[in-house]
Amino acid sequence: MLPSKALLPAVVFALTALQALASTTFMAAVYEHAVILPDASQGPVSPSHALALMNKNMDVLEGAIKEAAQQGAHIIVTPEDGLYGWRLTRESIYPYLEDIPDPEVNWIPCTDPSRFGPAPVQERLSCMARNNSIYVVANIGDKKPCDSSDPDCPRDGRYQYNTDVVFDAQGKLVARYHKYNLFVVESQFDYPKEPEAVTFETPFGKFGIFTCFDILFYEPAVVLVSKRQVDTVLFPTAWMNVLPFLTAIEFHSAWAMGMRVNVLAANTHNTSMAMTGSGIYAPAGARSYSYNMKTEDGHLLIAELDAHPRLSPASPPAVSWNSYALGVERFSQNDHEFTGIIFEDPFTFTELTKPGGDLTVCQKDLCCHLRYRMAEKRDDEVYVLGAFDGLHVIEGQYYLQV
Repeated sequence: MLPSKALLPAVVFALTALQALASTTFMAAVYEHAVILPDASQGPVSPSHALALMNKNMDVLEGAIKEAAQQGAHIIVTPEDGLYGWRLTRESIYPYLEDIPDPEVNWIPCTDPSRFGPAPVQERLSCMARNNSIYVVANIGDKKPCDSSDPDCPRDGRYQYNTDVVFDAQGKLVARYHKYNLFVVESQFDYPKEPEAVTFETPFGKFGIFTCFDILFYEPAVVLVSKRQVDTVLFPTAWMNVLPFLTAIEFHSAWAMGMRVNVLAANTHNTSMAMTGSGIYAPAGARSYSYNMKTEDGHLLIAELDAHPRLSPASPPAVSWNSYALGVERFSQNDHEFTGIIFEDPFTFTELTKPGGDLTVCQKDLCCHLRYRMAEKRDDEVYVLGAFDGLHVIEGQYYLQV
């Protein structure tokens, strides 16, 4: 028998080894939420009225969070606009907003709710995380006062941000992200002066976070992966499955594969707006996903992921897409090439006229190659491959890189 002094280092080593082994994978959850919306005909409401609506949505989210935790999930992502929806103007959304501090303040709203003024939403989200020992990711609105000394200060004297927050398993605020690339209808919000690359460390990998439309831009989406080297991207979204953005599941899954990271995509559910399609995606493919245009209920997804996907044997090897593209033989153009406009940009298109094959479409120095096979095609459908070699200006302020 080993002496007791010899046993202690052995026990510590064994526990350390078990902890390291446990952190190689984690259980992830996303919840597609059918948001309870405010009355579209109403103007600004009282703070208590706004909180009552958000509490109804948080009642639903809390049920999903409890179920996810009971099934062993370490983190859960909920959708963009998940607490109040999108039927709000700049004025009418104000009662729904809270002042969200920088996570560096080391704050657990659940145990110290009044430290930064009234914050009932952050308090409740923090308690959901703490009471269920799970990381909780939610999308809410942040408000920040400004004055005339700031040349960018809005006329109403405040900034309003579409904001993601993350609370750890103790209920501590560990991340805050202000959406930078606002969609054209998000006039109720401002975008920050500079794009934010928000990351945080967990026992099961390094995480980054951004929101919906951000995924189409270099900053912050590509920066988080290429420069900050995150393992997993958290992606609250309100994704409409209409062109030119493609279907949520295919797009988000392909993005995870191309970037070689995990993506936890939680979509808003509203069939009248074509909003559905959530999933848990790994570089090797989707681990779990849901697309539902038939019913109006929410849906919880849970799956196991590698904590460090680039190091996983299951992860596909890195591909030099530039070398691949330069080495691909350009297939001959056909008679079905034409030009068209998407978001005011002149694309060059070629039609997919056959059940399968290889196509190339070029515009200036940019060529796109497609090898495809159609499972089925209706008579009233047309499929095309398009290319745009340029930068699209969004509202005269910044570029959308296509």
